Amino acid sequence: MRITWFGHACFGLVSDSGITIITDPFDETVGYKLPDVQADIVTVSHQHFDHNYVKGVSGNPEVVSEAGDYRIKGIPIKGVKSYHDDQGGSKRGINIIYVFEIDGVRVCHLGDLGHVLAREQVEQIGAVDVLLVPVGGTYTIDASAATSVVSSLKPSIAIPMHYKTDRINFPIEGVDEFLEAMGGGTRVDDHTLEVKKQDVEGGETRVLVLDYKS
Repeated sequence: MRITWFGHACFGLVSDSGITIITDPFDETVGYKLPDVQADIVTVSHQHFDHNYVKGVSGNPEVVSEAGDYRIKGIPIKGVKSYHDDQGGSKRGINIIYVFEIDGVRVCHLGDLGHVLAREQVEQIGAVDVLLVPVGGTYTIDASAATSVVSSLKPSIAIPMHYKTDRINFPIEGVDEFLEAMGGGTRVDDHTLEVKKQDVEGGETRVLVLDYKS
């Protein structure tokens, strides 16, 4: 499978057979370039403008925006209820975590998670090979909480998202604090990562920082 980071919390997940999933598409005011791809599936973690711009995605995709178990185009998808803040959703509402199983690789997209995970949520999520984790704070978990979430889910690969870059003006932190908390990471000089099942079998968590697609 192939993972492409478009910036913020928006990724393209493409199976070996060509099925394309777009997560949390943003509108043009965010600062990144809109994904120029046709998608079969779009997932939306919550209804904020920088995560739910479904009409910006071509291809008449099937949209998933609620918790539950789905199977679309042969791909199992699980949506797990969480919150956009650490006060039970009273400040920013509900956030949906999605788990995809693509070509034998389990990818978890945490959306705008605003709190550390409860044991029940960890159990619902299950095994994770690749974790897409927000780290910028303010609207999501910060570097310290993100490190705790990584420790809870124990992915083979953790890819940070939703942090400050030169393209956005959100009052959030950059990725460096997360890398320091995790004891380092590898900056990948590309926006795309190829992942195969053998790449995520055993071993400690590797932190990979993707470049955004410009």
